[in-house]
Amino acid sequence: MNGLVVLVRGLNVGGHRRFKPAVLAGQLKHLGAVNIGAAGTFVFRQPIGRTRLRHEIARRLPFEAEIVICDGRQIVELLSTTVFAGFCVRPDVVRFVSVLSRRPVSAPRLPVTFPPRGRWLLRVLACDGRFVLGVYRRHMKVIGYLGGLDRLFGVPATTRNWNTITTIAKALERSAPAV
Repeated sequence: MNGLVVLVRGLNVGGHRRFKPAVLAGQLKHLGAVNIGAAGTFVFRQPIGRTRLRHEIARRLPFEAEIVICDGRQIVELLSTTVFAGFCVRPDVVRFVSVLSRRPVSAPRLPVTFPPRGRWLLRVLACDGRFVLGVYRRHMKVIGYLGGLDRLFGVPATTRNWNTITTIAKALERSAPAV
């Protein structure tokens, strides 16, 4: 799968740092930009260097933000993971992927559960390179635990729902040349 995936951290969270990702995608349509949702997730279908892409995005944002870029094929490869095999799809449990801004120097022993005692709200199940996979319950305290992934892995992380990851993969597949 060709293409780059961009995840901008911290957009449109709780009314803070509001931004319209569809507008940015429109400004970058010459790069084959596809907006995925409202959280700052994009697929870029045209060939472009990471440094230039980061600059193109940063200069159009009305504030500084962490911009995480990864290869589309890495996202597609995530779909073959068996990490979630033991978790049935339920309305109160969400599968997630946090993408680290770079490979962590060291990773904690996994799995990790938050809080460590009592009913779990977040479970970090696996780390594969820059990708952290886990599940969380729908609860207000989870946002704080997800924010703690930065400290746990020692690098900034931005989180997306597993459904968003599958949508990204579909957008990448649509851009793949026919064989």
